[in-house]
Order: sequence, then structure tokens, then C-alpha cells
Amino acid sequence: MTAKTAKTRAADPHVQLSERPRLPDLPEGRFGRLFPDLPRQSVSGDLLLKYGAADGPLESRTNVHQGLGADNPRIPAGWAFFGQFIAHDITHDRSPLQETEDVKILQNFRAPRLDLECVYGAGPVGQPYLYDVDDSDKLLIGHGRSRVGDIPRNEQGLALVGDARNDTHLFISQLHLAFLHLHNRVVDKLRAGGVKADEVFDRAARMVRRHYQWIVLHEFLPLTVGDDLMSELLKSGPRFCRFEDRPFIPVEFSDAAYRFGHAQIRDKYDVNDSLRDTPLFPDLVGICPVTPERQVDWKRMFLFENATPPQASRRIGPRLVSSLMRLPQALVGHTPRPEFSSLASRDLYRGHAVELPCGEVVAQAMGVNPCNARELQTADSDLSGGTPLWLYVLAEAEARHNGEFLGPVGGRIVAEVIFELLSRDPDSFLNHPEWTPELAGKKSAFGIADLLTYAGVA
Repeated sequence: MTAKTAKTRAADPHVQLSERPRLPDLPEGRFGRLFPDLPRQSVSGDLLLKYGAADGPLESRTNVHQGLGADNPRIPAGWAFFGQFIAHDITHDRSPLQETEDVKILQNFRAPRLDLECVYGAGPVGQPYLYDVDDSDKLLIGHGRSRVGDIPRNEQGLALVGDARNDTHLFISQLHLAFLHLHNRVVDKLRAGGVKADEVFDRAARMVRRHYQWIVLHEFLPLTVGDDLMSELLKSGPRFCRFEDRPFIPVEFSDAAYRFGHAQIRDKYDVNDSLRDTPLFPDLVGICPVTPERQVDWKRMFLFENATPPQASRRIGPRLVSSLMRLPQALVGHTPRPEFSSLASRDLYRGHAVELPCGEVVAQAMGVNPCNARELQTADSDLSGGTPLWLYVLAEAEARHNGEFLGPVGGRIVAEVIFELLSRDPDSFLNHPEWTPELAGKKSAFGIADLLTYAGVA
């Protein structure tokens, strides 16, 4: 199929889903493309690195970028880290940051399923060090087997978890800890209910996974992409992300649209009553034990019933806070050039390496009227040949929805990929319509606040 044909068919909302082309089948564990026929953006990697560098146009500076205000009350601050947790669950690209990357052989070291692989790893037999040696149905919690407020660590303080990235900063490690506690409490619940001993672990893991998936579909995605898009998706299914056979992670998702969460990160956070107004980096960097004084008060990060409103995330837009433009060496190591310490530069460079099309071309292929240079705030920039897809997604959210949630291009890519991953997983709750959240309260609703409460960490 030619790019012209693909564009015409994708732009026509009356074309039946059965007539739309499906994405090609790929070998297990590969990344792929959502729009394989679209031309790559022609721009130099060196230019993108400089454009995203600290003190450049993508660094948010309070005295310059006022706009509507930085806070986005629609999305509480904790959802940016929940989104990062999802990313670690479905993608793990271990390739180095480099000028070019062959997507055809690019390996994803995560199964493309929302199955909490980053928590369970290879299971009690495959990775026994993640589990309690005295009770292998339960996940190991605490450092030195004495604490319940931290993930397990070795004697040097390194995390013993299914994904080391879940210890890059305090909030992601404490969220990982919540899932450890949740699983263990579900194990206790099943045992109290008389479940056979040889069925406890599998049933507990399935229950935890489905509650997590429920939150992703019914809370995270509506907040992120808007209720209208989610209603359409649940009613009619995906328009563009439809796998032929085995699902995979498209690079338009992993290396552009889903990196929207970087723009949601605040410069400073209130962690608890005592630890307040604290920079994420370097103050809250991970890879070290979490003392009781540093444990997160989740009511400051998510909305709980009858509680004080939590901190807000930042509005989604084409700027990152200063702490992300100067990442600590503990995270990025020794870099060959200073721009590699900027997350904005790394995001732009990564999109260049996997040869992504520009945002305007993707918008046209999706039948969306593209944002113009004035809306994207790139009219006076050195960028040519279109706007890098990652940057376009951020600017589109600001231009179309005041940064409160993603625009039509970014939102559809994010929502359709996640929805399709769930729908292609035979064990997900979507494929078991009789299932409802078993841990829900009297109102039959279940959200992140309920998960954290049931886990005993709220």
C-alpha cells in the first residue's frame, strides 16, 4: 500500500474497521511502526540535541513561561509516575542512545502486555530472589527483612525488583512497593477464602493484574486522552492500531507520543508532611534505601475521597522543568556530550534515531488538521521539514486542550496502542466481560486510591 492510499483511507471516518489495513506481523519481542509508509523527518541529530539542551527553548522558566499557569488540576501529580510505571511494564529498550537505530531488529525486553512483568519478573521459580524465601507465594518486601516501607535491596542498597528502572526516583520505587504490598494482601485474602495452596500465587497475580488494567483503562486513559476519545474507542475500537497477529510496541508510541509524561513532571514536590518543596532531581533520586522520613504520602499525589486535593501535575506542553534538563550522573552516567544530560535532548534524539515522521505528516495520515507553526511555537526555530513527533504531541496538547490532556494525534496513538495491547491479551479483563473488580467497595468502583488503600500504603 502506498503512503497516499494509506493517508486517504485513514482520513475517511466512514471506512469500516474491517476494511482498514492491519499492522504487519513481527517476530516476537520486536518494536515496529504504526505508520510504516510515512517518510522520516529530515533533520540533523546534532540540531535536535542542541534544540533540547539546557537553557534552550524547551526548558521551562517560571519568569518566562507563565501562560495559563503551570499546574494542571485535571491530572494529579501521581499520574505522571503511574504512566512511567506502565511504560516499564510494556517496554524495555536497552539499546544505547545513538545516531541511528534499525527498528527492524530493535529488541523489546518486555512482553507487550499489561501483565506487571516489571513486578513479577519470571516468577518464583525463574527469579526466586524477588520472593520471600519463607513463603514463595509472596513478593519480598523491605531491606534487610526488617522494613515494610521500602522495596527489597541488597547490602549495597540496589533494588531487588523485576525492573531496575523502578528505582530511578522515590515516587516510582514507592509505587512499585504498593504493588508488592497489594499482591501479598491478595494472597492473604485468597488463603482466608479457602483457595487451594497450589492455586494461590497464580490467582493472586491474575487478580492484581486485572485491577491494574482496570485502572489503566477506566482512570488513567480518560484523564490522559479525554472522555470523548475514550468513549469512541470503547464503542468502535481502534482506527489505526490493529495488529495482524502478535502485538508489538510501535516506535511512534514508545519514542514519541507516550513520552508526554516528561512534560507533566513538576520541578518540586511535597512528599509528606515533613519533606516538602523538594526537587525531584537530585534530591529524590533513587538507587538508595528509603527511610521512614522519605516515604510518600499518596494523598498528596492522587485524589482520595474526603481528602485535601493533591498536588497537580504540570500542564502538557513543549517544555520540561529544569531538573529534567540536567539529569544527575547517577541516572545517565558519564555522557559524551552535555546535551545527553537533558531529557528533552534525549527524547528528540531518540525519535531521530528510529526515523520517526514529523508530527504534521502523522496528523495528515490520521485525518487530523495539523497544528500550524504559530500554535506549535516553532515559527522562529531552526527546525525545518516539520516538527519532531514527540515535540508535536506536547505542543498539540497545549494548543488544542490548554495542556490539560493530549490532543487528537498524541491522544489517539496513546489510547489505541494501550487498548489494543489489552484486547490482544487473552487473560486481560477485557476478554473476560463477566469480571468486575473484586476488591471494589460498596460503590462497585475501583481506582488508584482504592488500590493504594487496599495495599495499606495510603
